[in-house]
Amino acid sequence: MKFSLPDIAVFITYCAIVTGVGIIVSRRVNKKKDTASYFFASNSLPWFLVGSSVIAANISAEQFVGMSGSGFAMGLAIATYEWLAAIMLIIVAWWFLPVFIRKKIYTMPQFLEVRYNRRIKTVLAIFWLFLFVFVNLTSILYLGALSLTTIFGIKLGYAIAGLAVFSVLLTVGGGLKTIANTDVIQVLFLVAGGLTTTYLALNAVSDGHGVVNGFSVLMEKAPEKFHMILQKSDPNYKYMPGIRSVLGGIWIAGIYYFGANQYIIQKALGAKNLKEAQRGMVFAGYLKLIIPVLVVLPGIAAFVLKADITRPDEAYPWLLNRFVPSGIKGFVFAALIAAIVSSLAAIINSASTIFTIDIYKSYFKPLMSEVNLVKTGRISSLVMIAIAALIASMLSGIEQVFQFIQEYTGLVSPGITAMFILGIFWKKTTARAAWVAVIITLPVPLLLKQFFPGMPFLDNMAVSFLIICTQMIIMSLMEKSPEPQTIKWELPADIFHNTDRPFKWLSMGIVVILSLLYFLFW
Repeated sequence: MKFSLPDIAVFITYCAIVTGVGIIVSRRVNKKKDTASYFFASNSLPWFLVGSSVIAANISAEQFVGMSGSGFAMGLAIATYEWLAAIMLIIVAWWFLPVFIRKKIYTMPQFLEVRYNRRIKTVLAIFWLFLFVFVNLTSILYLGALSLTTIFGIKLGYAIAGLAVFSVLLTVGGGLKTIANTDVIQVLFLVAGGLTTTYLALNAVSDGHGVVNGFSVLMEKAPEKFHMILQKSDPNYKYMPGIRSVLGGIWIAGIYYFGANQYIIQKALGAKNLKEAQRGMVFAGYLKLIIPVLVVLPGIAAFVLKADITRPDEAYPWLLNRFVPSGIKGFVFAALIAAIVSSLAAIINSASTIFTIDIYKSYFKPLMSEVNLVKTGRISSLVMIAIAALIASMLSGIEQVFQFIQEYTGLVSPGITAMFILGIFWKKTTARAAWVAVIITLPVPLLLKQFFPGMPFLDNMAVSFLIICTQMIIMSLMEKSPEPQTIKWELPADIFHNTDRPFKWLSMGIVVILSLLYFLFW
């Protein structure tokens, strides 16, 4: 795939705009030189920055490349992850954010310390760092680099290094506020670029007769790809186990991802107030509804076009290489890079936040100045992205990387989700019960996988969640002398009644749209 001068001009313009905005915002942030400004944007983000930043952090190569690959392999069923996420964002906005904001919670390990104890906070803080570096950062770097390799023939190692450097430039300078402001640009590029690719793919399917005809051809030639509920005979049933893929473990994964995941929730915690945070989350919910159009339909189109690829994850790069004409390639390429680097920047910033605030300051330098804490955050960012870049190429042997991410994140999401849900909504939950949950969080799903190897991982998550919740409830009820944190944990009676009317009506709109989508494609 060769770039023309217009392609190069568009891509350079994208880089210049993002870098320019980043430099301007970084200079403003650096005048303050404190952790509140660097890690949490001084609680100044309006709703549209919150929403766009949540989506920019969430949508990356794992969607454009990984989910398109799953669209190629299984069809529209994979869209469940995106469409149900819109409801999960509303749940988090309505039930989690009021608690975090009222209790002045800024990191997820901090919540665990306030609600349970310091030991639980520390163990999970260290765990989250490993998850962010060895699963999230590495997978996004690998999938992004795979696109560059497939499209341009760039060596995988060079592509990984380039993406790592670009993401660091957006992260290290000004922290969350820089990321949030550049994310608006990133989201515009990734949505517009994604729609362009979908248009070109559907137009190619219809032999130049337009998008509507192209969609009709897809449904005619690949009707099996337009069912949200897969049958047992489908080879992808192990990934999306029928009705349970909609009503089961996916809710555990989603609530964990949007409600207890630092690099997502940190955007909302940087909002001006609860109202702006909630509106930002519902705005992100509407953006979520259109993501399958950007990433799943192109994968199905590649299937109908009989893409000559060796693995599903090559479907999206194949489309870019085959059907994007000169003059538009630079724009679409900018969209893909925007998706990749915005997610990398978000994860790097949140991982450095946890390391700096919850580990380094807490255990090593409790009296360290704000200026030096910010420096520590920057240095830790560089170290973490360097480690991820060095090991990212090891993922090359995995067929569907999106499923790899979901499955290995699914090993921990049941236990953490149980600790957060019971910790927030049931005052009697004790720290001892939560500590046992920490200990069995990995063994329970691993044992289920060992003794029931045919169990889909979404079912594994649901069963693991129920087992861990049961253990926590029984242990808490048996506790005779609860810890001080358990005794003093109290939520105001009106804490969940502060949502305004626009948020409620917009939330209802998402429910109606989703009901129609599932009615049409069940």
